[in-house]
Amino acid sequence: MIGCLEKMITEWRNPVTYALRVGEQEAPLNPLLGRALRLRYTGRIFCVHCGGKTKKSYNQGYCYPCFIKLAQCDRCITQPELCHYAAGTCREPEWGDKFCNQPHTVYLANSSGLKVGITRDSQIPTRWMDQGAAQALPILRAASRYISGLAEVALAKRVSDKTNWRQMLKQAPPALDLPALRDSLLGECAAELARIRAEHGEQSLIPAEAEPLEIVYPVLNYPDKLKSYDLEKTETVSGILHGVKGQYWLLDGGVINIRKYTGYEVEFHFE
Repeated sequence: MIGCLEKMITEWRNPVTYALRVGEQEAPLNPLLGRALRLRYTGRIFCVHCGGKTKKSYNQGYCYPCFIKLAQCDRCITQPELCHYAAGTCREPEWGDKFCNQPHTVYLANSSGLKVGITRDSQIPTRWMDQGAAQALPILRAASRYISGLAEVALAKRVSDKTNWRQMLKQAPPALDLPALRDSLLGECAAELARIRAEHGEQSLIPAEAEPLEIVYPVLNYPDKLKSYDLEKTETVSGILHGVKGQYWLLDGGVINIRKYTGYEVEFHFE
């Protein structure tokens, strides 16, 4: 198979099923556990938005002109509390209406430990599988991305909003009582959340009625030491596939973040 890499396709099963997408082709990965894989970077990168050839990838797959002009590459994508759409300064209001002015979920997840995050409702549970979360629980429903970002900022003062990818790939984390942690966290942040509702309306941020989701990944064993492959430095990555978690391959010689190389043209082979 040869073509440009895309984010791996996931489906929530027990365990999660993965497929590698290379151009227009897909290769199921779960049946390849324990087998030898090889990924060779051809040296060419194509922008995921315009399709043009680029010497360097920005923001996981964009050429520089698209990176600096597209709303989807703005700083507020990683810091939704700075949402340009909510401020009336979005460069692509139609895009913002479709992706930002939509209901979002604030959640707790257990990946490398407890963390808080946000996602569009349509990305549940894909978002959690992409992060390698072993457990996840929606805790709040927000009327927009901006409001979910405000809530996340309040909660992140007490709970991390980052995943430690090294810790996530070393082992499955100990199980957490997410409902109890939710109740405790929402209680601690009650005043800050009340201020958000007072400014944006009582229905702008409401409790989520949900049960925790347990997620199991196709991993034969976790590595003792983590070596991260870089296609820019090592054009060919090969090894025995020991597992897939988040958007990472766990090989016998190291790990590679497939999503990081979106738009990179590669040849993929397996035995």
